[in-house]
Amino acid sequence: MISLSTAIFGFIMMLGFMILGWHVGVAMLITSFIGVIFTLGTNALNSFGTQLWSTMNDFLLTAIPLFVLLGEILLRSGVTDRMYTSLSLWLSRLPGGLLHTNIGTCAVFAAVSGSSVATAATISTVALPEFKKRNYSEKLVLGSIAAGATLGILIPPSVNMIIFGALTNTSIGQLFAGGIVPGILLTIAFMTCIVVIAKLYPKMVDQTKIEVSLCDKLKHSIHLLPAIFIFSVTMGSIYTGWATPSEAAGMGVISSLIIAAVYKKLNFTLLNICILSTMRTTALCFFIIIAAFYLNFIVGMLGIPQKLTMFVSEIGTTPLQLIFVLVIFYLVLGCFIETLSMMVGTIPIVFPLIVHLGIDPVWFGIFLVLMMEISLITPPVGMNIYVVQGVRGHGSVKDIFVGVSPFVITMLLFIIFITFFPKIVTWLPNLLFN
Repeated sequence: MISLSTAIFGFIMMLGFMILGWHVGVAMLITSFIGVIFTLGTNALNSFGTQLWSTMNDFLLTAIPLFVLLGEILLRSGVTDRMYTSLSLWLSRLPGGLLHTNIGTCAVFAAVSGSSVATAATISTVALPEFKKRNYSEKLVLGSIAAGATLGILIPPSVNMIIFGALTNTSIGQLFAGGIVPGILLTIAFMTCIVVIAKLYPKMVDQTKIEVSLCDKLKHSIHLLPAIFIFSVTMGSIYTGWATPSEAAGMGVISSLIIAAVYKKLNFTLLNICILSTMRTTALCFFIIIAAFYLNFIVGMLGIPQKLTMFVSEIGTTPLQLIFVLVIFYLVLGCFIETLSMMVGTIPIVFPLIVHLGIDPVWFGIFLVLMMEISLITPPVGMNIYVVQGVRGHGSVKDIFVGVSPFVITMLLFIIFITFFPKIVTWLPNLLFN
């Protein structure tokens, strides 16, 4: 065992590497190797090969490239354009108009893509040309897209939840179920935020009402069926016990290919682009996973979890106190480190404390995803901000940070809400899996 001060120094060193711009996988591996060499000796490095094999020899991880491929096919097959138009007909009459369509489309696309960045890029491409024709506050438009896109990692399927489940040995099915109700409620919270802004500052939204008959609304709603179909196939098969997450992801890919064929977008060019993009994303994810698993192994070998749990027990920290400390910790960390890096880099240290204090792992998984969502839209690293700005192609990124600020406040209030009412997260997993 090593001292707690030495462990904290190692953790700060790893975070320092990440802040300097090192790849998260490299930062974790270098930190692990240094820890092994100076505490266990060079012979202990031989364990890396064993850990590499045991990490990759997991059927669960095949779900990652399959869900990524699912999102890529839908992204490039034109499903989103039609879906945006359909939702705009239903939501545009609410106070705030088309801003609600941004949130609604993000939520629906999130339910089939599993990626916040992909959601931000897709919805920006579809929505921004439409808003140029109307009298909306550009800052609020950009902020609603960036914030809505964060739902991509909360509403299942979510690649981040799969990685969390793999690292902590938490049920992926329960994590997916745990994200549904919070995802719906956060979507409603975002839309409520827009309503409040529209009432308080009516000049920020276009007051023009789009008059569309019920018949036309129902006619265009057919374009929502692909998303409903894929969500039903993937999530339904998991919750009913018919398929594992990996098998469900495979069924989702087949379903997306059928939809692409229906829209006459399925060809070898599409498949080539989707597969190459999936390979790049998967390679990146798996490198991070390997590094995280090896770091977990070394942290356990050095007895760091035991040291931390003893320290927490000695000072008498309550679960509520720990959660509020973690909120501040992740808010600060998210300003400097990319979301996935933040998650995999802290889990080896934080998760043993969560288990020790009796906090539900599924609840903590959703909590951590929500903190990752906030880091996606907070300066200076917020990935969704820069994706939306890249599609926008003009002006200052500061506009988006201003526009997204009401939604950040909404998310913080929502985290407080689920902290005091944890059954919002745990009710559905307990219902389906217990």
